[in-house]
Amino acid sequence: MFLIQEESVLQKVTLGLSGLKVSEICFGSLAISPLQGRVTCERGMEVLRYAVARGIDWIDTAEIYNNYPQLKPVLREYPEVIVVTKSYAVTKQEIADSLEKARMGLGRDVIDVFLLHEQESHHTLRGHAGAWEGLLEAKARGLVSAIGISTHAVQGVKAGALQPGLDVIHPLINHKGLGIIDGTVTDMLEAIRFAADLGMGIYAMKVFGGGHLASTPDEAIDFVRHIPGIQAMALGMSSVAEVEYNLLLLEGKDIPEQLRYAVQHRVRKLYIADWCQGCGKCIDHCPQTALYLEHGQARVTAHKCILCGYCGRYCPHFCLKIV
Repeated sequence: MFLIQEESVLQKVTLGLSGLKVSEICFGSLAISPLQGRVTCERGMEVLRYAVARGIDWIDTAEIYNNYPQLKPVLREYPEVIVVTKSYAVTKQEIADSLEKARMGLGRDVIDVFLLHEQESHHTLRGHAGAWEGLLEAKARGLVSAIGISTHAVQGVKAGALQPGLDVIHPLINHKGLGIIDGTVTDMLEAIRFAADLGMGIYAMKVFGGGHLASTPDEAIDFVRHIPGIQAMALGMSSVAEVEYNLLLLEGKDIPEQLRYAVQHRVRKLYIADWCQGCGKCIDHCPQTALYLEHGQARVTAHKCILCGYCGRYCPHFCLKIV
């Protein structure tokens, strides 16, 4: 392990008008979750504990990540850590069930931030009207502190900014525009600026484009860090080395060559097992349209894949995994 015994000097930021004060980096827990399967549950907990000890004071998760049991013991040790979770719930009953699952699963009476997962436009938000009403009621009852959406879409950001009662938007943004499903980098920047002007709390996802931009990390971080209106960013980290690497990047410090090599040369890809039956369920649920069928099996277009791992959830034969 790469242990650098220096006190972190992470900036503290406020997420828009929500009033939530957090570190500039949010720990993206997808990278340690069973959904990606890159590390064991126990190793993931070690990485998370290390990140919290180094000053990262909030965690991003989701119901789909299936890692509430992994996070709960760490949250019990660090009750001050803020938690964001997300749900694909559509109806009021579904969001009530998701909220209760999060509260019990994470051991929290109150969820700090609850987001509707992967909203694409005002049409999808309208389709999730029941769930949104349920979130508004949960917030009024004190079960949730702030509510919002995550999105890979320009129109999702714009729609979220105009959604009554919304506090936080979690948009996909990086300097190459990798993963944006309905526009360009310029389009997304304009949408983020619009949302920020309305007081939205905004924290970025896929800063490194699912690993495709990892060879130029300084450029990737600096780009997002200097976008007006973005207060913070979620970074997926599955090793102590990655935690240290990212902290040093943000602090503008020199990165030891051994550490740089260990992180930058860890190539990741979507693995599709040779027992794939070609059912196509993963293809139907890939928002990046990175998957296709060839000779009766699923295949991936590498440059389109952002390594989210969501496709694996829909495979009945457990053929897909991020490695």
